[in-house]
Amino acid sequence: MYDITIIGGGVIGCSIARELSKYKIKTVVIEQEGDVSCGATKANSGIIHGGYDATHGTKKGYFSHRGNILFDRLNKELNFGFEKIGSLVLAFNQEEIKTLSKIIENGEKNGVKNLKIIDRKELTELEPNIGDAIGALYCKNAGIVSPYEYCIALAENAISNGVEFKFNSRVEDIEKKNDIYTIKTTMGEVKSKLVINAAGVNSDTVSNMINDEYFHIIPRKGEYLVYAKGYGDKINHVIFQCPNEKGKGVLVTPTYHNNLMVGPDAQIMDDKYDTSTNIENLFDIIKKAERSIPNLENKKIIRNFAGTRATSSHHDFIIEETKSKNFINVAGIESPGITSSPAIAQYVVNLVEKIIDLPENNEFDPHREPNIIKKSKDDMLPMKMVNEYINLDEDDPDRIICRCEQVRKRDILDALDRGIKITSTDGIKRRTRAGMGICQGKFCEPRVKKIIAKRYGISEDEITTRGIGSGSEPVRVEIMKLKK
Repeated sequence: MYDITIIGGGVIGCSIARELSKYKIKTVVIEQEGDVSCGATKANSGIIHGGYDATHGTKKGYFSHRGNILFDRLNKELNFGFEKIGSLVLAFNQEEIKTLSKIIENGEKNGVKNLKIIDRKELTELEPNIGDAIGALYCKNAGIVSPYEYCIALAENAISNGVEFKFNSRVEDIEKKNDIYTIKTTMGEVKSKLVINAAGVNSDTVSNMINDEYFHIIPRKGEYLVYAKGYGDKINHVIFQCPNEKGKGVLVTPTYHNNLMVGPDAQIMDDKYDTSTNIENLFDIIKKAERSIPNLENKKIIRNFAGTRATSSHHDFIIEETKSKNFINVAGIESPGITSSPAIAQYVVNLVEKIIDLPENNEFDPHREPNIIKKSKDDMLPMKMVNEYINLDEDDPDRIICRCEQVRKRDILDALDRGIKITSTDGIKRRTRAGMGICQGKFCEPRVKKIIAKRYGISEDEITTRGIGSGSEPVRVEIMKLKK
């Protein structure tokens, strides 16, 4: 019997789990995949928004600014990697300058400070490679984060403070009897006094198992392109385009590890699991992105991917106890969901406190050691030395396993020993960057499989690319087709 069951191991579920680990209760997270961060959390922009654009008076507007201001402290505790680099919203004509003024007014109502409109001269000083924008809204408080590293850090810290995780456990039904919930999953039953539904694109399905249908999720797919490490130097800030009647445009941003990323578009989908990409869509994204930063080099593209966002029919976050008492929905958490996540977690715990007692966990440890250490150009070894480390003995922890990102065996072993059993190469990729480089894992994947198998005493055949049922990659556009 658990005090609290959280359904969903994405960034929202893991944020709530970590916040609840501050209390001496029995908490479990149920996740249908074999790891955390396997849904929208791993496939988004990784932007910590300034909090100015979400409409004032909505839950998005309330939580985004409050979440933003928590990230400095969270990063000091959890070491997932966060940089406050600031953002720019570009205006290409005087009408869009007027729109920026309205965005500032909205942001100030949300509590955001230090927003200003800068002219062309100041803009080019900040961004020498900018296109023909005439001005921009400048926000110093926006930042970038690796979203899956953030989620993994939350989960690892929650586990170290007593939270349990059950993976490969898809929820099939929920029953309530005598104020106790029985959650039926593909891996057995879980009984709980209170349930928190943070199931992302499946949150409506989960809610409808026990509640009257009162919302539904509209899956929206967004496609992205990732450019080679180092190409992030082309810009200094997160760069948005001014929203207009045609939409929000696309963003151009450096990633935390100094790749460049552009996207997303927005496609209403019937299939919530469709993460395929389309060459026409990707070329359209590049064309729109080049309005912000001209002359992007397609030959630098190393990856394209797509993620599905959980847009709710309420067109806002849904965070509330339902008519089925002791059942809390945390649904429709699309952008700015990652930004809002720590504030949402605090709010949910406040809801929980009104339902059950939450005695303080006096042994709570907020600290989590980093797994990935960000490498600058100066930190990278010359290829001659890389080859020497590649050829070290198989048991040598200093042996380089991924030559593109210079990931060593000890980094992979560390990732395997942090409380979550990782049986996919993508799980190691998200924790160490082995496979994130130009060759996209062609060199290191078999080496990673060998290390996982030996560490856990299992067959290499049991190790997949992305988890159970991931025999083949989602349909993606061949990189060479984009390098025109």
